[in-house]
Amino acid sequence: MDRRDFIKISGAAALAAACAPKDARKKSGVTEEGPEQMVYRKNPKNGDEVSLLGFGCMRWPMVKDAGGKDVIDQEAVNEMVDYAIAHGVNYFDTSPAYLQGQSEKAAGIALSRHPRSSYYIATKLSNFGDQSKKASIQMYRNSFLQLNTDYFDYYLLHSIGRGGKDAFNQRYVDNGMLDFLLGEKEAGRIRNLGFSFHGARHEFDYFMELHDSGQIQWDFVQIEMNYVDWTHADGVRNVNADYLYAQLDKRGIPITIMEPLLGGRLANVPAGIARQMKEREPLKSIASWAFRFCGTYPRVLCTLSGMTGMDPLKDNIQTFCHFKPLSEEELSFLEQMAVQMKEYPLVNCTDCKYCMPCPWGIDIPGTFQHYNRAVTEGTYAQSREQKDYARLKKAYLVSYDRAVPSVRQADHCIACGECLSHCPQSIAIPGQLRRIARYIENLKQDLL
Repeated sequence: MDRRDFIKISGAAALAAACAPKDARKKSGVTEEGPEQMVYRKNPKNGDEVSLLGFGCMRWPMVKDAGGKDVIDQEAVNEMVDYAIAHGVNYFDTSPAYLQGQSEKAAGIALSRHPRSSYYIATKLSNFGDQSKKASIQMYRNSFLQLNTDYFDYYLLHSIGRGGKDAFNQRYVDNGMLDFLLGEKEAGRIRNLGFSFHGARHEFDYFMELHDSGQIQWDFVQIEMNYVDWTHADGVRNVNADYLYAQLDKRGIPITIMEPLLGGRLANVPAGIARQMKEREPLKSIASWAFRFCGTYPRVLCTLSGMTGMDPLKDNIQTFCHFKPLSEEELSFLEQMAVQMKEYPLVNCTDCKYCMPCPWGIDIPGTFQHYNRAVTEGTYAQSREQKDYARLKKAYLVSYDRAVPSVRQADHCIACGECLSHCPQSIAIPGQLRRIARYIENLKQDLL
């Protein structure tokens, strides 16, 4: 389905919804701006009314404990979950792998203070390390304990795609886990079984073939989708989201969205792009453009946001409680912004921290986030001929030392490659660290 055909269809749907009763408009995903009320999408597979905004639990707020270790701020999580549920958010997505294994427990503590019928839990079989059946079943059962539940509303095979059929078989088929999970679904302990995808087009096609052949019916699929990756993914390690969406849409498979903000980069876009967005919508946040993009597509059941504090939570709720689909002209505008985004020398890091801990102590995401922030904010020293070069040089070096301790900086990477298989974005991490280390050394030596 191309964009023009989609707009014709969604425009007709919007008109029909506008003529429907108020409650029907709310559930259709199309609302007029007015009093706060969350938009819900109906899961055609089972009738679940799912909030279009979902809470991704990969970026809970963190604090230091007495021993200096990073731990989840449970009090802050409780406050955020309470606010989210009070404002209609009912979908919470977590994993045993998130935040070094802390995410599920924090989610379980916060959510179990509310009636179980008031929220949907999504979690995953994240058996990246020990893929034996024994270890995988233990991980699965531990998720029940951590989340204080006796069933999962949405359960995912976590991050399949890389390695194609062989990797999938090793993690889920040859060890008997897929049969086990299908048995758990039949027993009612899993209500919807799906997968999250990172990979290339031919790998995705294989999982669709499994569905088409009847070997396994996917109840839902989670994909990375945003206005940059819609048509500007690299096409080798990650496939364009417009293709993924079209394949799922024609099969009637509900879609949940991850990385609508590309790890926060689409909430903090370069100044020139932000200026253009603010000229069009001065009272809306930059992030709202990205969320409206995802919500405009009707097969999307839920758009996940990894909110780290109350401010982004409130802003996102505002967007989805006054949701307006993008027009064809606005979609074209975002395509222009995507093209401009690709011109910036950013590292495609979403700060998921799957690469951590580094065996050599490198703060990989911290280094990438600091570098990306400097590029995005225009504080990136590029050459000695640049205006304010000396000030920008000093600011970068000082802020880098403050953000990342010297023993954890890019120049300490030995290129062991341990991180490569863990990165869902397929970033050539050692190469990018070397690039940043070389940039910093050139800054220090005034060689730019």
